Amino acid sequence: MTNLVNSKIFHLLIHESQNLNVYVSISAPEDSPNTDGIHTGNSNGVNIFDSHIATGDDCLSMGDGSRNVNISGVWCGPGHGSRNVNISGVWCGPGHGISIGSLGKYEGEEDVNGITVRNCTLTNTDNGLRIKTWAPSLSSTVVSDVTHSDINVNNVKNPIIIDQYYCPGGSCSHEGESSVAIKGVKFINIRGAQRRRLV
Repeated sequence: MTNLVNSKIFHLLIHESQNLNVYVSISAPEDSPNTDGIHTGNSNGVNIFDSHIATGDDCLSMGDGSRNVNISGVWCGPGHGSRNVNISGVWCGPGHGISIGSLGKYEGEEDVNGITVRNCTLTNTDNGLRIKTWAPSLSSTVVSDVTHSDINVNNVKNPIIIDQYYCPGGSCSHEGESSVAIKGVKFINIRGAQRRRLV
């Protein structure tokens, strides 16, 4: 297993790649901004297994053009356009959780589809499972065929969040709707506890 420590921006950027398997340990301080663990973009057939990710931002994020991404056995925490991504056995935390996006900020962004996230643990993260899109959007990207299953969330502020008015820093106008379509997203057997009381 490879260890990545205290990188700025992305610890591991997977871009224009095919049929890739990843087993990794990533760490950065919980209060370090823009220290994403793994980000995929314009890639097909990415498998992320049995990894431990603790950052100050997204543990994992799938950007435009990500397809067939599988995530399993990931432990994430604490902390913050892809095709066929398989994420399995990942531990995430601290950080901002496992995210699709942000999408819609730029023209010409590609669709994100075939994302599978299963058997993962998120601990002490701000968000658990998240989809984030900009409004107004500069592209009509489609997010589809996404399955999250068998996920443990422990002390997570927002276990599941779909935000179509994503605006980091709060300085966006929101003078329009998000044109990013979200369809075929499943959440199966998500269990655990969150940090705040439900209203």
